Amino acid sequence: MPTTSTFSPTCAAVDLSALTDNLTQFRRVLSPGCGVLAVVKANAYGHGAVEIASALIRQGVARLAVVSLEEGLALRHAGIDVPIVVLGPLFREQVDDVLAHRLTPVVSDPALLTDVARAAASLSGPYPIHIKVDTGMGRLGLTLKDLTALMTSGRFPASVHFEGLMTHLADTDGESADATERQLAQFDQAIRAVAAAGFTVPLIHAANSGGAVRFPHARFSLVRPGIMLYGYHTLPKSVPVPDLKPVLTLRSTVAQLRTLQPGQTVSYNGTFTARRPTRVAVLPIGYADGVSRRLSNCGQVLLRGRRAPIIGLVCMDMMMVDATHIADAAVGDDVVLIGRQGHERITADEVAAWLGTIPYEVLCAIGPRVPRRYHESGPAASTLSI
Repeated sequence: MPTTSTFSPTCAAVDLSALTDNLTQFRRVLSPGCGVLAVVKANAYGHGAVEIASALIRQGVARLAVVSLEEGLALRHAGIDVPIVVLGPLFREQVDDVLAHRLTPVVSDPALLTDVARAAASLSGPYPIHIKVDTGMGRLGLTLKDLTALMTSGRFPASVHFEGLMTHLADTDGESADATERQLAQFDQAIRAVAAAGFTVPLIHAANSGGAVRFPHARFSLVRPGIMLYGYHTLPKSVPVPDLKPVLTLRSTVAQLRTLQPGQTVSYNGTFTARRPTRVAVLPIGYADGVSRRLSNCGQVLLRGRRAPIIGLVCMDMMMVDATHIADAAVGDDVVLIGRQGHERITADEVAAWLGTIPYEVLCAIGPRVPRRYHESGPAASTLSI
């Protein structure tokens, strides 16, 4: 009977103990009674949504957030049973599936409210929804005028339960707090308009990771941590942050070593030319796995605890590094692209700086063909290939 090898030369190791530590640190900044709506969209920022969601639930997280119907369905099909809020836009054609799988829609326009109310009319009781008000993000949400008109119309659908009121803060990691303070002032008006109309809404939420840490008055009854759960943040250096641990390590393995003579090139288009005898380590990981092509001839990896520069263009499935200065490098050696090896460390922050982006993009880019290996501590204890 054929067997499947558990060895993978490229993988992402996900430390669930670090995830738990980050959640604990984040909870310490919250006000008593403030709940956590953990954001696991984009495959839990590249970490694997099902395993991350399950780990967070084991730590007492009672609600999860995704961005799409498809993400919500994936969690439901994996047996995740807690409330799941769909933050992104929904369409009329998706409403029946949303309700059938007990997903909580975020209503960002009156037309969707009508569609949800119509679909919920045949249910045994009111169906929970969250309403989003746009306070300055300029993307999704009812205007304050539209929200007030809805609240005072006397025609709020009886088939839905107004469970949550939310907004999205656009600049919690900016140098100035002014834009966020203006948004929070508008959100306060929205809260007052809802209360004045006689509605009691149990879940009020506005703050993402940075907003919850930096703006105590933005915590309300619920916060939506995302990037901080995974060990990163983009707040200014002037803002104290929790003690966070990166959760993910991205690894590959030296597949082949070869020597270039002076004048020889490597990879497509000959963008790297050897000026001396150059020992090249070939790695079975490329841009299809999430290593940006923009790292060509500028990024670094860790090999035998030392930094080795990426040379030549990153290919779809492979990349090359200069191992000339690492005399004992050998085929089969572990290579770290994100994470720690020996006394050296490369973080998603550093990779993001090389690329001129943010750690969110670096982590989310890690492709589905990279196996995720989950462990609490020490060597990986289980593997999930996605």
